[in-house]
Amino acid sequence: MNFLKLKETRIKKKFDKNIKQVSESRIVSQKEIKSVGILTTASISLEVDLQAKIETFLGLKNVKIYSFKKSVATKDTSFKYFTQKDINWKGVYIEPSFKSFLEEPFDLLIGYFSEANLYLETAVLQSNATFKAGFSGVNSKLYELEVSEDTAHVEAFSSELKKYLQILKKLKN
Repeated sequence: MNFLKLKETRIKKKFDKNIKQVSESRIVSQKEIKSVGILTTASISLEVDLQAKIETFLGLKNVKIYSFKKSVATKDTSFKYFTQKDINWKGVYIEPSFKSFLEEPFDLLIGYFSEANLYLETAVLQSNATFKAGFSGVNSKLYELEVSEDTAHVEAFSSELKKYLQILKKLKN
């Protein structure tokens, strides 16, 4: 068995154990959204300026984004991307800049990916964000709000997200 598959199996076991604990003890914040973090894939972030579109639709500034890349040829650390090398065998992210992103208490974390991805799901689970939103069909235990849309339709996703955040009184009209 190759080491990457073995590592993924261990991370998946840890993820499954942690998701049960978190979903049972989750407390949803009622405060208004002022800070937003986005976790997505590198392919989506290269196609669309997701950060600017979310800032425009939600009327917020300083949206922070991190993208998952399958592998990196260079050893340079980036403040935009993380890889499977940034997580240890215990399922804990060890790269300092990404770790500080996850520890930041965002008012909203958007999981902008529509297919199951162990590394992105683990990052969403480990995030200290007080309210999490994402796409339906990924993992319903991760999010407080799920939107059923295609990742290519950023405007449609953003307008639906904004509509429900306004209904929940987490975003001003």
